[in-house]
Amino acid sequence: MSQAAGRELPIRMLGALEVRAPGLGCMGMSEFYDPKSQDDAESIRVIHRFLDEGGDFLDTADMYGSGRNEELVGRAIAGRRDRVVLATKFGNVRGPNGEFLGVRGDAAYVKECCDASLRRLKVDHIDLYYQHRVDTKVPIEETVGAMAELVRAGKVRHLGLSEAATETIKRAAAVHPIAALQTEFSLWSRGPEVEILPTVRALGIGFVAYSPLGRGFLTGQFKSPDDFDADDYRRNSPRFQGENFRKNLELVKVIEEMAASKGCTPSQLALAWVLAQGDDVVPIPGTKRAKYLDENLGATSVELADDELRKIDELLPAGSASGDRYHAQAMQAVNK
Repeated sequence: MSQAAGRELPIRMLGALEVRAPGLGCMGMSEFYDPKSQDDAESIRVIHRFLDEGGDFLDTADMYGSGRNEELVGRAIAGRRDRVVLATKFGNVRGPNGEFLGVRGDAAYVKECCDASLRRLKVDHIDLYYQHRVDTKVPIEETVGAMAELVRAGKVRHLGLSEAATETIKRAAAVHPIAALQTEFSLWSRGPEVEILPTVRALGIGFVAYSPLGRGFLTGQFKSPDDFDADDYRRNSPRFQGENFRKNLELVKVIEEMAASKGCTPSQLALAWVLAQGDDVVPIPGTKRAKYLDENLGATSVELADDELRKIDELLPAGSASGDRYHAQAMQAVNK
């Protein structure tokens, strides 16, 4: 893959797949966060800037905007495909009006989704294809077996799982090599440290951290639930509601104070912490604004010494965040 001029972003391995960190999460460009501010032209400029600055790892999914996000990414990478490590996902079923209809992992659905994603992205292959959520009604062996057929057909290069439990990961890896496991991971979502990270490392699987900035909360820019539009997804998230919000603001104050002492922004400190968790960890912060993209990429210049990492562990230990990371219905789709 050709490398654009720009920053020297660190190279990380997801299994046998080489990417530069951090990646760029594209979900919010089409749905969920601050819907009124969506601007496809600006989002495409952000993707182009990311690539020009030396980034290469783009993350989308068929459910983001019910296919619109893949179409957006496809337009953005036209003529630049050789500079992109392209990841997308399947498994969350949406209805004609965007309603969520559950999770599917049967072989026929896997192949149908892949062909649809290739059409929307206007590419001939996907570099990293994830099962977005595990279908507990279908053996993981069937799902990954169908995904492996896509690899043999040349439509997909590498396979991934998202929000999968340890036993599911082990069973999947026995069918076909898994390059990456994607799960929420940040200073306020440290659950993967207990079982998931040790499991994937034992299997040679890389780890992709989504929402490394706590869905924007760890940036310090939100001071009240009223800072979100009425139709912003985060209003339905337990961590952004009532007493949980007030308690979590205290965590952000700690991050702000540490960032000030380091001469960086809270976002950069939070991302630097994720980057420091291992050379097999790749955060994919999402943004649709160039100024935040530049800030996120700047996190690669923030080095945290061992004593600083220990201090963070003391001040922000695992389990510090107040409230579940999803509302009850969404938590049911997280494989345990």
